[in-house]
Amino acid sequence: MLVVAGTLTVIGWLMQHLADQGLIANGAYGIATLVAGLPIIFKAISALRARVMSIELLVSIAVVGAVAILEFEEAAMVTFLFAFGNFLEQRTLQKTHQAIQNLMEMQPTTATMVVDGQYQEVEIDEVDEGAVLVVRVGDQVPVDGEIISGSAEVDEALITGESKLVDKTTGDQAYMGSIVENGQILVQAQKVGEDTTFGKIIELVEEAQDNQAPMSKFIDRFAKYYTPFVLVVAILILLFTKNLRLAITILVLACPGALVIGAPVSNVAGIGRGAKAEILIKGGDVIDQLAQVDTILFDKTGTVTEGRPTVKSIKEYQEDHWLALAADLEKQTNHPLARSIVEYYEKRGQKTTADFNLPITTIKGIGIQSEYQGQTIWIGSRRVLTENQIELTTQQARDLQVIESDGQSVVLMTVDQKLVLMMGLVDQVRKGVKETFEKLKQSGIDKQWMLTGDNSFIAEKIAKTIGINQVKAQMLPEEKALFLEQLQNDGRHVLFVGDGINDSPSIAKANVGIAMGNGTDVAIETSDVVLIDSDFSNIQNARRVAKATMRNTMQNVGIAIGTVALLLIGVAYGWVNMASGMLFHEISILVVIFNAMRLLRMKF
Repeated sequence: MLVVAGTLTVIGWLMQHLADQGLIANGAYGIATLVAGLPIIFKAISALRARVMSIELLVSIAVVGAVAILEFEEAAMVTFLFAFGNFLEQRTLQKTHQAIQNLMEMQPTTATMVVDGQYQEVEIDEVDEGAVLVVRVGDQVPVDGEIISGSAEVDEALITGESKLVDKTTGDQAYMGSIVENGQILVQAQKVGEDTTFGKIIELVEEAQDNQAPMSKFIDRFAKYYTPFVLVVAILILLFTKNLRLAITILVLACPGALVIGAPVSNVAGIGRGAKAEILIKGGDVIDQLAQVDTILFDKTGTVTEGRPTVKSIKEYQEDHWLALAADLEKQTNHPLARSIVEYYEKRGQKTTADFNLPITTIKGIGIQSEYQGQTIWIGSRRVLTENQIELTTQQARDLQVIESDGQSVVLMTVDQKLVLMMGLVDQVRKGVKETFEKLKQSGIDKQWMLTGDNSFIAEKIAKTIGINQVKAQMLPEEKALFLEQLQNDGRHVLFVGDGINDSPSIAKANVGIAMGNGTDVAIETSDVVLIDSDFSNIQNARRVAKATMRNTMQNVGIAIGTVALLLIGVAYGWVNMASGMLFHEISILVVIFNAMRLLRMKF
């Protein structure tokens, strides 16, 4: 339709100005006006039914008026250029949505299911939880699940951002979208479709397109009142000057098309640039808030550290099977330290954990509690001692001091108020953390706090390593959230970074919550920003995107308002007519769109 309208408009102009065929020219202009103008009029009518006076209403009235005064050329030019502006806007939005389109294309569409010992190829939608699938060399893993047989080298770059191959074997997790480069595995489906890690990535990118920033909402409200204001001004001009052409010209040129699309196109471009860097920003509201943050709070384990600690020290104070019991209880939790203890036990004993079939109770910020043969078992942090009023022997106190002085995280196991097991675990600080905090400080985030449930000695040692001097240790999840709220009450705009279920209250309460991509589902779902590749430096990059997007939006607003003002001045002095004014108007829309597209090329 746009091509037809444009072609007819060109034909009309040629017939009128070069061939002196006014009748043919007006016919071409009239058909072009109908082709390009009817969709605009229908949009205006739909808006009126919703009791909204839209920009399309201004254009529709202007076009009808131009036809009424037999200015067919102006009517055709107005409708074509307005339609062309909408087309360019949609093309830009489509380009910024390329990240999600690419993700959708990367999804596996089929899977090879094992049924009664036979391989059966099925559509991905037919795979349910519990199904067993074979994944061979070159195949994509079609689900999130556990490898129950075989081993392989797997490329997980799509999920983790890491380009190196990962060795996978029985008991390891496999993720949808990863590719088997060497070997063959059987995977039992645990999550399928939208519930997979890859599915959630796509869902988050989709959600990121929906929310409007405060600037967008302001512009929507502006347009709502601006349209009737312009209509009133045009009517007054008509009443006082009796010049219908001037009134219609005012209606057309006052349409702030560039203003209406300025904020949305900047936001979508900013979100698209973030997605390309594995940063998922959930909407325009987040961009606005992220640009304003001046305080950062962050968890330690799994956030500034890798979250893959290993057992370095172990002290057993009773000759018994307590380590086996500890491993069995810890395998029921998803805490990084718990997984490390299970792995240590299995490697040391070269056997899997025993199955004691004991239920556990998770105590936030402390650990787990269970009952075994009439005895009360606690496994957790130093708080286990104070919670149960346990006094350490001289040797135990010395062991604890040595382990903690080495910067190890301590896990204690008590049985009926007696310490039976002490383990020290070490975790590596993520690459680039110190540099990121320095850059954040330089960019205006001058308050930086580490909040952790670990003991103060270990927390201080990690803080010193990453260049942070404000630490709060041995904090429960609710204490973290309360501290965050106190900072907000003091007027601070707080960014919280975490990865675990215990971080989710603070992630949700913060002005902006950031979750590491390898964190828990709860943390990811409650966050505003997800770092898919868990690259800590992307915190700074996310803020750069937000600030650049806000600057870009303000530039677009300035371009739009300035264009309208100049055109109206031009009309007042007779320098601009309807057709030339509409051309400049659409040029301003082009400028706004191209300005927003610069965000897609932003370098880190």
